[in-house]
Amino acid sequence: MTIANAITRLADLLGDRLATSAAERTLHGQNETYYPNTPPDAVAYPESTEEVSAILRICHAEDCPVTPVGAASSLEGQHLAIHGGISLDMTRMNRVLQVNAEDLNAVVQPGITRMALNEELRTTGLFFPVDPGADASIGGMTATRASGTTAVRYGTMRENILALEVVMADGTVIRTGTRARKSSTGYDLTHLMVGSEGTLGIITELTLRLQGIPEATAAATCRFTSVEDAVNCVILTIQSGLPMARIELLDHMMVRGFNAYADAGLPEMPHLFLEFHGSEAGVAEQMAQFGEIAAEFGAEGWKTATKAEDRTALWKMRHSAHYASAALGTGKRLWPTDVCVPISQLAEAVVQAQEDAVRLGLTSTIVGHVGDGNFHAGISVNPDDADEMARAEDFTVALAKTALRLGGTVSGEHGIGLGKQKFMHEEHGPAVAYMRSIKQALDPKGILNPGKMLPPEGLARAAE
Repeated sequence: MTIANAITRLADLLGDRLATSAAERTLHGQNETYYPNTPPDAVAYPESTEEVSAILRICHAEDCPVTPVGAASSLEGQHLAIHGGISLDMTRMNRVLQVNAEDLNAVVQPGITRMALNEELRTTGLFFPVDPGADASIGGMTATRASGTTAVRYGTMRENILALEVVMADGTVIRTGTRARKSSTGYDLTHLMVGSEGTLGIITELTLRLQGIPEATAAATCRFTSVEDAVNCVILTIQSGLPMARIELLDHMMVRGFNAYADAGLPEMPHLFLEFHGSEAGVAEQMAQFGEIAAEFGAEGWKTATKAEDRTALWKMRHSAHYASAALGTGKRLWPTDVCVPISQLAEAVVQAQEDAVRLGLTSTIVGHVGDGNFHAGISVNPDDADEMARAEDFTVALAKTALRLGGTVSGEHGIGLGKQKFMHEEHGPAVAYMRSIKQALDPKGILNPGKMLPPEGLARAAE
């Protein structure tokens, strides 16, 4: 039982949809961050659930690792085949299978991207609201429990998945959940799979909640003299119950990055980017209420965007934050990280992160979906500079410890993957052992995305 045997058998099954060329393997070994290229032994391109099932039956029999991949936009190396084997490329399974407009849901395959899905939904008056920024695949967004700029209003992937079809490690196909909006039957396997990063099963079909496209939408920006003022404005806004659709923080370094990357021409001060959804009257009222709150914290430079093209330009700039952060470190890679804290602790966490970056001599940006306490730091690093990499590691450890100290989590969006396994015991304690039991029960041979999510057995367990 070997990887080579699996590749031979998969070639008979898939023909030219099993790629072993150096170019294909190198392409699937790339990532958006600082991890080295990690090519798989082969790349499989299934086109149906039946093919995914057949692939897994073969790989299970041959003890061959299988690592699923979609748009490859994850930021913690979830899609890298670090133990070799098969990269299971789901991008050809990219169809909308059913739209149930009356029930506000749709059934889709995992390879469709969020932008392609919303383009297909446009004529129905509905949209899928989760927006992580990158044009990620819906399957990947589900596997990493993604959220994004609209989570403050519409929730994360966890809240927007009704049902799944999943192929288990041995090739068995199961269905979890239904099109009904709730159920009280059995264990909640749907939400066990959401966020499992491909370590428990391969998602082949999803039933998604949809939302009606709002009658009116308006965006706005404003700036503050300090991050504390901007964050405290957000805290009061959320505590006031104002139904924000998006409320994003940019610190002065992130603004500098946008100016360098996109010639944005923004004053290098902390900014909030905002969006309001509702009726014409409701949006106007929300904007007025937010303006009153912002004025209490010295907001200035208020600008609004109601035309679709102006809003699109604003959010296109925001969605380029990863590349704008990288623009500050010429010739360097980006080490992105994120945490999430209770909203009342957000100002302390953001300020601490800024101070840690300065203390460690690092170039770092901060941008965040601060309406739900989640923010990201983007550190410029040279992977060949051992000292700089060590300082970046110190920064991520300090940030994680700050989040845990304040009652938060070491990741609100990026997930665990490779980079944050070392924090699992500290955050979850004895629960990690039960997570291992679930992994062992569902994937006894350990072929599904091995080396991800759970920390190595030998890692220190002080928290337990």
